[in-house]
Amino acid sequence: MKIAIVVPGGLHPSGQEQVVPSWLALFERLAKSHNIHAFALKHLEKPQSYSLRGFTVHDLGRPSAPFGLSRWAQERALTSALAQYGPFDLIHGFYADPAGLLAARAGQRLRIPSVVTCDSGEFVSIPSIKYGSQRTRRGQAAVQEACALARKVHVCTTFMGALAAKHNIATTVIPLTSVTSRAATIKWQARRDSDTFRIVQVASLSRVKNQRLLIDALPIVREKIDARLDLVGEDTLSGELQKHAAAIGVGAHVTFHGFLPQERVLEVLSRADLYVQSSLHEAAGVAVLEAAAAGVPVLGTRAGYIADWSPTKAMAIGDAIPESIADAILTLHDDHDRRRSMAALARTYSIARDVTWTAAQFEKLYRSLRS
Repeated sequence: MKIAIVVPGGLHPSGQEQVVPSWLALFERLAKSHNIHAFALKHLEKPQSYSLRGFTVHDLGRPSAPFGLSRWAQERALTSALAQYGPFDLIHGFYADPAGLLAARAGQRLRIPSVVTCDSGEFVSIPSIKYGSQRTRRGQAAVQEACALARKVHVCTTFMGALAAKHNIATTVIPLTSVTSRAATIKWQARRDSDTFRIVQVASLSRVKNQRLLIDALPIVREKIDARLDLVGEDTLSGELQKHAAAIGVGAHVTFHGFLPQERVLEVLSRADLYVQSSLHEAAGVAVLEAAAAGVPVLGTRAGYIADWSPTKAMAIGDAIPESIADAILTLHDDHDRRRSMAALARTYSIARDVTWTAAQFEKLYRSLRS
């Protein structure tokens, strides 16, 4: 099949920085059997096409205006590019707004099946941090139109599927992952005993990822045990969390790694005793899958994979407050058998649903829409 994929960005020519690893891994696998053209709406400054891991990327460009191309201009640019590089058998947009909406509209116009992936804040509203498509009428309308026009709406977790169902939207659940089959060939060793309990999280530092909650829990944890926190991810808060950690007396016990390439992320995970998700919302959480594949037990807020996995493959906290997350960390610290059991079950799940498996599921979905 010749497949058009529409994304907001995340496919930088380097293949290392400014990429979404799960997208990159999926498109690379699909390109082994299909002709994949990915259209990025607003990433690079100037329009350009380039090859990336066996598929073709057409970046529509992001002019120097404050917000780049307007929605109308993005749709025009996408329409022109689809005509130039088509025809296509199917179109798939990632995130309902704007990529999913523009892909679904194009599918209707071109009379080809469309798939929309909802893997962000499509079905939530968190006014306190100005997050979620349901927070505004425009956002609500965009999500509703994208899902109504699409032949299939895809989500990564049953948690996200349940949120969609509240809006009368039926979904297909397929995890998106960056875990490769190589993980299954690695013999994972028991972690070296240490007096220091290492906690890790991999996510951009942001309001919705809510790392402040985890930092606030650390002093409570450290009253009982020697714990350190590793935070991996681009800082979108301009040093705010670093200042906060110092102000509450744990600055020396938190390492802010910033963005790291995938190999370095795996190195940090290999030293971790526990992965903790602190998000106010999580549609899925690819980093949770990566931690699970690395044999790291997982706990966190009841969202995404943690909501799906709790209580056997992960531990979910009921209240997103420092005391609750600190108590959960201490509980798992003292219960080695539970940590080991959760980690083993989650690792089995994560490796069984690696990138190769995921690509096969999408191929089945695409073929069902073409039949």
